[in-house]
Amino acid sequence: MNTRTDLALEEAERIATTDGTNRIHRQKGPATVTQITIRTAAAAQRLHKPIGRYITVEVPRFSEHADDENRLAPIIAQELRRLIPRKGSALIAGLGNASITPDAVGPETAEKVIATRHLRGELARAAGLDRLRPVSVVTPGVMGCTGIETAEFLRGIVRESAPDFLIVIDALAAASTARLGNTVQLSDTGISPGSGVHNARPKIDRSALGIPVIAIGLPTVIDAGALLDAENAGAVSHPGALIVTPREIDLLLRRATHTLSMAINLALQPMLEITEIQQLMA
Repeated sequence: MNTRTDLALEEAERIATTDGTNRIHRQKGPATVTQITIRTAAAAQRLHKPIGRYITVEVPRFSEHADDENRLAPIIAQELRRLIPRKGSALIAGLGNASITPDAVGPETAEKVIATRHLRGELARAAGLDRLRPVSVVTPGVMGCTGIETAEFLRGIVRESAPDFLIVIDALAAASTARLGNTVQLSDTGISPGSGVHNARPKIDRSALGIPVIAIGLPTVIDAGALLDAENAGAVSHPGALIVTPREIDLLLRRATHTLSMAINLALQPMLEITEIQQLMA
């Protein structure tokens, strides 16, 4: 059964050849980091992913530890800095439906990212915030609620506010339960919202928006078909008919999104310490 996955690492584990790709492993404290670079069109076709860089950070399960922002956020931030421009303004977009817990990764993370684009002039200097990178934050919602494609929404925001790059955050689908709630994927190839649950929307990437698009994803669901052996595969007659999520998804989401938002803030504002960012996030 060819189970759908949004993770480049899982796709790479399925194929026998590494032609057209580079793979680098790094161990950083409690985190295992794997960077896969897809260099050729043939490799992109085999892996079902666009050409580009994919950084997978595997960490202890978010729902089992309360201090992840101090242990893991700096590690994720360091990896994210490999993908984002060193200078320039950023637009952060939290994708997904805030009313559906497994799909709320984007909105919940974006809510805690520090918006600074409006801090200018004497006000910013008086508050000691004049050194911060300009950052704006949006949560586009989903087309079923807004009637607007996310790509259309972001195209308009990019045209009017002219950020130098975009970071999109979304929930992902995995092929293995072992990667639910303990894996973060970073990539410089953008994203196709909803693809993990067989509801792909127009792509959000550099070709669509004209600026670099960095994607951050956290797997929160798995297709039920991946849990069945070949003998029982017919029990799920339609792909995506049944989606499974961890039992402790509420706790997992709360801790994971707090860690992700801290990591984004650290990556965007490297001159600030964790304690300073915690004060600004409070």
